[in-house]
Amino acid sequence: MTWPRTAAHLVIRTYQVTLSALIGRQCRYFPSCSEFADEAIERHGVWAGGWMGLFRICRCHPWGGSGLDPVPERLPADTSWYRPWRYGRRRPFTCDEGQ
Repeated sequence: MTWPRTAAHLVIRTYQVTLSALIGRQCRYFPSCSEFADEAIERHGVWAGGWMGLFRICRCHPWGGSGLDPVPERLPADTSWYRPWRYGRRRPFTCDEGQ
């Protein structure tokens, strides 16, 4: 694990054991937004994973969706580092996706 990923993991973990513990777990998605961001950063790096986590947090509001929303195994084919908004685009999840 590189130091930026380690630093991001520590920030997320600190949030989980402090502020999130005080507020209570109220995320509409599974995994929670902080777990999603942590896994996305671990899997795709700080840049792409951080953008994925940010867009996930933006989707988590009272009028947003809910349910199962896993971190994608691979980055979408039409993404690049200079177009970070494409990391947040979601496609419908299907049950046979992981097979």
